[in-house]
Amino acid sequence: MNPSIDLVIEAGDWPDEALLTSWFEVAIQGAALTTDFNLRHGEISVVLTDDAAMQAINKEHRGQDKPTNVLSFPALESSMLAGLDGKRPFLLGDLVFALQTVKREAEAGQISLHHHMSHLIVHGFLHLLGYDHDQDLQAEAMEALETRILASLGIADPYRNGAQTNV
Repeated sequence: MNPSIDLVIEAGDWPDEALLTSWFEVAIQGAALTTDFNLRHGEISVVLTDDAAMQAINKEHRGQDKPTNVLSFPALESSMLAGLDGKRPFLLGDLVFALQTVKREAEAGQISLHHHMSHLIVHGFLHLLGYDHDQDLQAEAMEALETRILASLGIADPYRNGAQTNV
């Protein structure tokens, strides 16, 4: 069973909420299938906002005074996720997305907003599970997993031919 998604459109001219919810459900289901964690009764809080709000969040939490595409705020350490029994509700974490940055990247990469968002959803979700890309080996492993998940969803490799987006 997949985590539930609490989606809030805070700012920006995002696509229809029902459409966005379906994008999140499909991407997270694809990613959740790759893990052994018991994510039953988990919840993910999603905020869809604009670049101005994202810049403020990024500055406050990461010390970077610029917008970014997605920020992930895990609620649990991956070691705690391993011990979940699926019997109690828990917050997996928060994901925040910035519309203008996401749209710019999709246009620059000549990919649909849907496919780029799917990539960012998978990327953010993997961060909630404890994956990281601070070191080269971690980045390679995370990118390979993202590529495999996206392929299972019928989405092309976002890292092909150096087309890596700012994730």
